[in-house]
Amino acid sequence: MSKIRNPHVFTSESVGKGHPDKVCDQISDAILDACLKKDPRSRVACETLAGFNLVVNVGEITCQDFDSIDTEAVARKTVRDIGYDCSELQFCHDSFEYISRIHGQSPDISQGVTEGEGRYDEQGAGDQGMMFGYATDETPEMLPVPIALSHRLLERFEMLRKAGTIDYLRPDAKAQISVHYDDGKPRRITSVVLSHQTDQISPDRIQKDISNVIHEELAPTGLLDNETRFYVNPTGSFILGGPFADAGLTGRKIIVDTYGGVGSHGGGAFSGKDPSKVDRSAAYYARYVARNIVAAGLASKCEIQVAYAIGVAKPLSINVDTYGTGNVADKAIQGMLEESDLFDFRPAAIIDQLGLMTPSGWRYEDTAAYGHFGRELFPWEKTDRAEMLKNDFKKIKAA
Repeated sequence: MSKIRNPHVFTSESVGKGHPDKVCDQISDAILDACLKKDPRSRVACETLAGFNLVVNVGEITCQDFDSIDTEAVARKTVRDIGYDCSELQFCHDSFEYISRIHGQSPDISQGVTEGEGRYDEQGAGDQGMMFGYATDETPEMLPVPIALSHRLLERFEMLRKAGTIDYLRPDAKAQISVHYDDGKPRRITSVVLSHQTDQISPDRIQKDISNVIHEELAPTGLLDNETRFYVNPTGSFILGGPFADAGLTGRKIIVDTYGGVGSHGGGAFSGKDPSKVDRSAAYYARYVARNIVAAGLASKCEIQVAYAIGVAKPLSINVDTYGTGNVADKAIQGMLEESDLFDFRPAAIIDQLGLMTPSGWRYEDTAAYGHFGRELFPWEKTDRAEMLKNDFKKIKAA
């Protein structure tokens, strides 16, 4: 029987650092970084709301000497670094109203985590739920093409904005890329949408400058063709943006943060949460495992699902799906994950293996824009166990 080609178009989007929701994610993670620097055992669940010249922080934080952390100063610095640094934007780092209603963590939540802290068999998950990790060999980032290219585009525009190369760009931006797949492979980009906040500039100049950058960035992929459609600021102008034009909240861009809609999502957001929250740490670890499986050549695509009960260390279930691309059976990979010592999904083990309490060379704030996956500075992006995986499955085949 011939192979099903399944031609289809898949679309993903990314948003820039100045997007209202991303402003909130970055503030929440900057506060998390400040807490972990002060006390690596901090328990943090920090939410941010941003609106018309307003930033509000709420949530639960338990941290030694927390009173010495000036969360308002952290929020203002984060907003300034993003680029909201003039009153014309109606949201400015030195003028917004700041409100904080942060308090200590509930003892009912804390007890299942803290009582067994540091002991792999006893430190329980900080919440129930299921988390997913995904990897594919489509791109060097091991991300699907649409989300990988959407992130790349916006990172390029941020660089040009901050360098002053295109001096009329402002912080808010969104990119969306649609890719035609056939036989499971990306064949061509069908459309590109780029909406970028600007000063009051001639639309013709904006169209020309932004279109040139899009072509420079995407042409090397070989996926552009004469039929690719381009939409630059399709409403005609994008002057008012950021939290003035649209209120922002932590955790509203969970698909941008992960795989652009490819695969599954457990529903939990990442930013503002310390690593005892498996919504974050187990999703990172599942990505780490999936990435190593693909890097080992065991499959072209891999999704890992893991599920927990609050206060319980050992996962309730682990599931592997290689979407029919596996060179070994999914059940064999799943059995290895459940029985071998190569990977350990218990919360304390995840935190220890990935160094999540004491980040070195990276910050949680770094994760809060352009996706939590695909950049090598993060420890869950390492493929340091791929060779061991290869060897393990060679032994299984030889037996």
